[in-house]
Order: sequence, then C-alpha cells, then structure tokens
Amino acid sequence: MRIRGFAPAAPCWVELASAEPGRAQEFYASLFGWDPAGDRFKLGGQAVAGLTRTRPGRPAGWLTYFAAEDLGRAVQRFAAAGGRCLSGPTEGRGGRGAVVADPSGATLGLWEATDFAGAQMAGEPGTMAWPELLTADPAQAERFYGSAFGWLLRDGIEWLTPGHDAVAGLAPGGRVARWRAAFQVADCAATVATAADLGAEVVIAPTDMGLGLIAELRDPWGTPFAVTAPTSRPVDLMLTFSAMAGMELTFPG
Repeated sequence: MRIRGFAPAAPCWVELASAEPGRAQEFYASLFGWDPAGDRFKLGGQAVAGLTRTRPGRPAGWLTYFAAEDLGRAVQRFAAAGGRCLSGPTEGRGGRGAVVADPSGATLGLWEATDFAGAQMAGEPGTMAWPELLTADPAQAERFYGSAFGWLLRDGIEWLTPGHDAVAGLAPGGRVARWRAAFQVADCAATVATAADLGAEVVIAPTDMGLGLIAELRDPWGTPFAVTAPTSRPVDLMLTFSAMAGMELTFPG
C-alpha cells in the first residue's frame, strides 16, 4: 500500500543509526529484501526505512519518527510535558527533524516534512509495522504522551490520536523504557531463522499475540528490533435483499 502523508503525531519513519552502516546495510537488505539507496532502504522503488551513522545526540539503534506540523512547537510542547530534546531541530533530506526523550528516557524522533513525508509503503512485508512503547510506568507514560501529543490510551495497550486513530502500542514491563521498532514480514518463524543465520540473536521467539505473531531480535551489533506477521482473518459477507431497502450488507455472528 502506497503512503502519501501522515497525520500529526502519527509514526511516519524509522531510521537505523549504526557505527558500521555498511555492514548493517548488508544485514537488513538480506533479511528484508531491501534495496540500499544511500541513506535509505527501498522496497519496490519506495522508501521504507533510513540509515545513518551514529553521532552525538543520535546513539545507535532504530529510531521511530512521529510527524509534526511545526517542529519547533512540537519540541517545545515535548519539553513542557517533561521530556527533553537530545539533538536538533536540524535540516534533513526532505524536512526537519529532532531527537527527543520522554521522562523515562525512551527516545523517539519528530519529523516536519517538506517534500519527504516518510515511509512510502505500509501494510506489506518489509515495511514499518506497529511501534510500541515498552515501559515499567504506564501511568507516567499516559500522562506524558497525553500532554505532549494529545494521545489517549485505550485499554492500557493502544495509543489513539486526538482524532481517535490507533497509531502505536504500549506494553508494561522492562527495566529500561524504549520505543520498539517493528517490521512486517510474511512468515515470522522463517524470518527469525534467516536472521539467526545472518548473525542475529533471538531475544523472544515467535509469540502469538492474538492478531499475529511477533518476535524480538538483536542484530549482530546488539540493536533490538521486532518482526511481526499479522494473522489473516477472513470475513464472510452475506447479502440480503429487501424490496424497500434495496441491498444490505450483513456481517454474520
């Protein structure tokens, strides 16, 4: 599915910072079938993830970016809620970005687009999947992101934008709070096996989460990431006809 834009506070891009970008490029291209294209990975000619070298204010690891209409205002709001800016705002290729941290230390990016909105594909193997905040203090996270982004937390596990669009998840636990980047794959078990053959460590084996399988890995340089394969659930439609109402769609059950 092609993507052309993102609503404010929606996840829009994911980027890897590595001390060895050349070797990391080879690993992820082999794992996900990506085509290296300078500071980006592409799939079918469309940008799906970024790649940069580690530097001050941009430590090693996958970083999920969230869209911002006004980057300066977004950074100020983040700070006012109790977060801090680690680097930026700085000019990037196709927009402006900043790296920020919430009060627990979980880092994320903010991105104000000019001519590059972010990921150009979604919902297919090899594309960015559902980002998730892992934290030992869900109550603090709920207060902070409610103030910084205007998010609502539904059922303690799902972040909603002010427009009630589901954009990310929350999972209690973990000694160190972090945003976990995930990528959709066609076969979770097969991808985990391939990753292990390429030198990755399996942290959490494929686990059924109800809507699909998810596994967590560490790449050969210790960077964590997740892969997920959604479960296809067919929906049967029954058509009923009424002389007065015309055609109605009925969902059985």
